[in-house]
Amino acid sequence: MHVGSSIAALVTWTHPALRNAPRIGLGLAALGRPAYITIGRDIELGDDRRLETMRSRTEAVLDAAYESGVHYVDVARSYGFAEAFLAGWLARRRLGPGDIAVGSKWGYTYVGDWRLHAERHEVQDLSAVAFARQLKETRALLGDHLSLYQVHSATRKNAVLSSPDVLAALRTVREAGLGIGVTVTGPDQAGAIDAAIALDLFDAVQATWNLLEPASGPALERAHAAGLTVIVKEALANGRLTGEGDQPALVAAAAERGVTADALAMSAALAQPWADIVLSGAVTVEMLRSNLAATQPVWDAGLDDLAGQLVLPPEVYWAERSKRAWT
Repeated sequence: MHVGSSIAALVTWTHPALRNAPRIGLGLAALGRPAYITIGRDIELGDDRRLETMRSRTEAVLDAAYESGVHYVDVARSYGFAEAFLAGWLARRRLGPGDIAVGSKWGYTYVGDWRLHAERHEVQDLSAVAFARQLKETRALLGDHLSLYQVHSATRKNAVLSSPDVLAALRTVREAGLGIGVTVTGPDQAGAIDAAIALDLFDAVQATWNLLEPASGPALERAHAAGLTVIVKEALANGRLTGEGDQPALVAAAAERGVTADALAMSAALAQPWADIVLSGAVTVEMLRSNLAATQPVWDAGLDDLAGQLVLPPEVYWAERSKRAWT
């Protein structure tokens, strides 16, 4: 059975219970491992980053998300134990493949050994051999719950989208019924997105878009028009667009409207007509609930001037992101 031309179609077809789900999904990048590059982790998580503590935190956030109607979860092979945490939670909740949609990614391997201050947390390998190995590993944990498998951080520079072996492997798996997606990163996201569109292979594209770095917007609009589902990651710019971040103008505008800065920033992403799913990276139930407030109409045209003031040149944004410490 072949999947639809977008994960929106995939969710409607394979997961009818998600037809009325909010457009917010839950990403486990910051919960599946002890360290990540998000601002405020010391406040939200404290010093206890033991594996079982993080597992419990993950399950609490998953419970709250599912009970709030969030039925799309994003993980990756490189997110530490995220896939394993999710698999355990799915079993505990006795959820079947039709109850929730799961997207994972291949291309990076977690090597942090559950150390907060590891010398290196992940390594990239975008070969066809790595794809086959990691797909087997993901399926061993998630089985038929897996709805979408994505290339992790494709760029024109790493050339994964022009690898004949990788593309052949992706096509074979897609023809067998698994949705195939691509995530992009860096200042040339638009170039990678357009390359993915031209291949006529992918069901979804996931990209960074936020008030500081909206440059991918026109390319994501083209992807949406081409039938790919658009998943927005890092809508809060790794914590920069929250109350604990470094954008006082956003915080002030949110306070004037009686909402939190994170809800206002996420609502900006949800206001984009091409955005199908916007990921929350919440690590606490409280932050998740704050993020979910973005599903109410928050962003309005009166905020467009503020948005223009926040934009950074892509090269500046990504250079600053690359220097962030894992905490």
